[in-house]
Amino acid sequence: MKRFFVLVVVGCIAAFTTAQAQNGEPAEGVSPSRIESGTVHSAILGVDKEYRIYLPDGYDSDAEKSFPVLYLLHGAGGTCDTWSKNYNMKTITDWRTRSGFSIPMIIVMPDARGIAENNRGKNMGYFNVPGWNYQDFFFEEFLPEIERRYRIRGTREFRAIAGLSMGGGGTTIYSMEHPELFCTACPLSARVQGVPERTDPTMADYLRAIKDHDMVAYLQNASPEVQKAIGQIRWYIDVGDSDYLFEGCAHLFLLMRELKFPCANFRVREGTHQQEYWRTALPDVLTFVSIGFAESLDR
Repeated sequence: MKRFFVLVVVGCIAAFTTAQAQNGEPAEGVSPSRIESGTVHSAILGVDKEYRIYLPDGYDSDAEKSFPVLYLLHGAGGTCDTWSKNYNMKTITDWRTRSGFSIPMIIVMPDARGIAENNRGKNMGYFNVPGWNYQDFFFEEFLPEIERRYRIRGTREFRAIAGLSMGGGGTTIYSMEHPELFCTACPLSARVQGVPERTDPTMADYLRAIKDHDMVAYLQNASPEVQKAIGQIRWYIDVGDSDYLFEGCAHLFLLMRELKFPCANFRVREGTHQQEYWRTALPDVLTFVSIGFAESLDR
């Protein structure tokens, strides 16, 4: 029965996509997708923060249409360019959308890089740390400004979040602490508990924040009301069978199953903690996110 339901909803996704040409290009008269760069000034952080944003086929040719949104978070050492430059995000999203397996959506890629070598060190991550309240920036400044600038359907049922590694942790934290904002969460190879063995003093705040954000413990100790709210999110947890973060992801899923979450999916594929794994994860993430959007569009 579940498989039949998925097939029906995927059919609904195809019905909501724009008409496509046979060669994989947008249909005649439909503007092609593009990636735009921008900055959001933050009074909280005292800086301008970069972002990249994917605008789907039809965004420029239909000024009246608004779109669902996916916030796509990069990992440690990454930047707002990581998904587009390292993981072929635009190519994969164009293909998935034009083939009818994804609804046209806006994809927002924020920047949570550090200021040390290789984009690590101080100010890295999606947490609030002393002197750098990034999480406050994201929810109080970044998200509202992005959804003001672009034609985004800014309600919970049309807002999803996903990310890899550090971004998978950010996905879990943001969606659990703000379940009223996201309908779908897709943490990939996420660090949801445990602290890496590092002694780099430039990463002290980051490591402390990881320790303070054990999301398995957070969910376990949450009130029944909070657990119920988190359980209303559609969860898609994806991790490689040889990933060093496998156990934490498994613990989180088993707890969700124990709490009888209505939509908690755990996918284990062959792979480790590497670029190729996340590149191959993205197509199914887009479809999973789209199924949630399609259910709301069809109401």
